[in-house]
Amino acid sequence: MRITFLMPGYIWGPSGGYRVVYEYANQLVSRGHDVTVIHPRHLAFSHPSSPTLRQLLRKIRLLFQEALFTPDIDWHPIDARVRLLYVPTLRDRHIPEADILFATAWNTVRPVMKCSPAKGDKAYLIQGYETWLGPKDRVEETWRMPLRKIVISQWLLELGEALGARQLTCIPNGIDQQLYRVLQPIQQRPRQIVMVCSRVPLKGAKDGIAALELARQQFTDLKVVLFGNSYRPSWVPGWMSYYADPPQELIVEQLYNRSSILLSPSWMEGFGLPAVEAACCGCALVATDNEGHREYIRDGVTGLLSPPKDPQELARNLCALLADDDLRIRLALAANHFVQRYDWQRSADLLESFLVGTLKHKPVRGQHVVFGSQPSGNATPLRTLDARQTISD
Repeated sequence: MRITFLMPGYIWGPSGGYRVVYEYANQLVSRGHDVTVIHPRHLAFSHPSSPTLRQLLRKIRLLFQEALFTPDIDWHPIDARVRLLYVPTLRDRHIPEADILFATAWNTVRPVMKCSPAKGDKAYLIQGYETWLGPKDRVEETWRMPLRKIVISQWLLELGEALGARQLTCIPNGIDQQLYRVLQPIQQRPRQIVMVCSRVPLKGAKDGIAALELARQQFTDLKVVLFGNSYRPSWVPGWMSYYADPPQELIVEQLYNRSSILLSPSWMEGFGLPAVEAACCGCALVATDNEGHREYIRDGVTGLLSPPKDPQELARNLCALLADDDLRIRLALAANHFVQRYDWQRSADLLESFLVGTLKHKPVRGQHVVFGSQPSGNATPLRTLDARQTISD
């Protein structure tokens, strides 16, 4: 089977959404399929009507960077059989013939719909409610377009049904359970908190830092480690450690496994990969009560939830775990047990069934897909891909 994924642009640093596509590509080529992942240089996003000077400078820098270079994706292993293609636009002539053609973001849907039938049956991988990336009416319009859709969480399935979307299938994300695992006993973790620090306001990093400052007033020996895909923001307090673009092995071994708690303060999540990864590594979860987090956090059972944009409540939950190690251990063990269900082999089994059903034009019911199939055979070992192709207009 020939499968093409259309990405929303070049990618210069780690991204959860891109990682999901690359991992599906790895899984599919290991099963004998032909997979191409296309990255366009120019694809319109909605920008602020009155951009700041920083935003304008960043846009100019990216335009210059994209004109001269293509990214080295060294932050996620990609099977050498996956074809990474860099193109100037998503015009039909830059897209290879295939059996299935996936849109992967709201602004890739129209280019997919304009493609000729030779480019493949049309599908849409929805990883979030992307109103923060484009106008709400246009984002929702893409959900109702006549193509088969995969959503990554139950709440997105329910949202799609409420928006009038058809042909919805839910396939939860997987986790590499061999990479993200407990290396340090959960019962013996130090008083250390780990948090992803993103400059994107939606991720709530400043709320998280405010909560950590409040928690430190009560627990003066508290240690905090932050990591992100860019340099250290100026608003990160000096007493907090910060890792810029760390490799996954360091995140697993030194950040997740040496921390007792993962703090996730985001206002919205499609799924929230870091929290699941940290739970696989034995962290207790303190998070905001949004739809993505609710996929795997049950308040008081597998973690503690509080309203978004409320640092005081986040701090209260942090202090509750810092003061009660038995509670922290109980929640961490429960979360670790719960997230074992997220497995890339199982997710790939479901995706492969979806692809076969698409080619046979079987009806897809709008319901959550339950993990029922067994993982397929051993995948070919992965290595970082250096063979990539750039096409000029």
